[in-house]
Amino acid sequence: MKVGIISFAHMHAFSYAQYLVQHPDAELAGIWDADEARGSDAAEQYEATFYSDLDDLLKTGIEAVIVCSENANHKEHVIKAASYQKHILCEKPIATEVEDAQAMIKTCEENEVILQVAYPVRFAPAIQKVKSIIQSGKIGEVIAVNATNHGQMPGGWFVEKKLSGGGSATDHIVHVMDLLRWMLKDEVKSVYAEFDTRFYDIDVEDAGLVMLELESGAIVSIDPSWSRPKTFPMWGDVTMKISGTEGTLSVDAFKQHSVLYNDTDGKIQHQPWSEDMDEALVNDFIDCVKTKREPSITGKDGLRTLEVVKAAYESNERKETVQLKRN
Repeated sequence: MKVGIISFAHMHAFSYAQYLVQHPDAELAGIWDADEARGSDAAEQYEATFYSDLDDLLKTGIEAVIVCSENANHKEHVIKAASYQKHILCEKPIATEVEDAQAMIKTCEENEVILQVAYPVRFAPAIQKVKSIIQSGKIGEVIAVNATNHGQMPGGWFVEKKLSGGGSATDHIVHVMDLLRWMLKDEVKSVYAEFDTRFYDIDVEDAGLVMLELESGAIVSIDPSWSRPKTFPMWGDVTMKISGTEGTLSVDAFKQHSVLYNDTDGKIQHQPWSEDMDEALVNDFIDCVKTKREPSITGKDGLRTLEVVKAAYESNERKETVQLKRN
């Protein structure tokens, strides 16, 4: 199965490319990037063909693409790929505006192509175990969740609102929100959020707190901050403390790691040793395309998480609770 990558703007593109190259039933056949130097370097690194014109890539015999462009460009690239009947794995968030996400989903449906959204944390073994425990009923009815998705400030286009759609809230709320919807089979009823810029001299938020009430009545808090210093031994975390009527469950998705004292680079690093969630995401997408089944993480899943992000920004601006409007 031949796959193309549209842009290496997002750092996850390098991980996805590596696992495409390693997959026995897939081939990284082509790369396009608006930044020709970046795209050419990636094509050389992964022994793929670089295309300076996106249409030229999409006219080839590739079956699917992975979109890793800047958030604001997802709509354009997904819609164009769908018009060429290519199946799509789109980096998160699905888009920067709800209307864009809706247009992307509609176009993919009309062209009968798969649209999967890249939420790889679903494939972390610890998270899958937590989902199994919750849905087995062992901790009873979930009544509260305290979650974090801290990270390092990525810089670059991530802090340019026109390209990213926002700062740490855009970057990090969606991961936790996707997990909660998936594990609890619940939707958000209302949102209260406060954001600020405390750590860096940037034009978008780098800190905040989000409080959610779910349709079931459960209360959720999410800290989506870029609060990890540059010297932190890994990019960030995904943690949850889940309280139920019959018990409490805590999870740290990246707890399974070894500590590397790296004298060569002058760093102390955490090296994960559990199954790689990016590899599992790529493998799942390839299987989805080959078997023509429903994607594990749909465009609608991406839309629902984006709606929460937009409601959180509205709440921060209005300084009051916002009732979620689902589209």
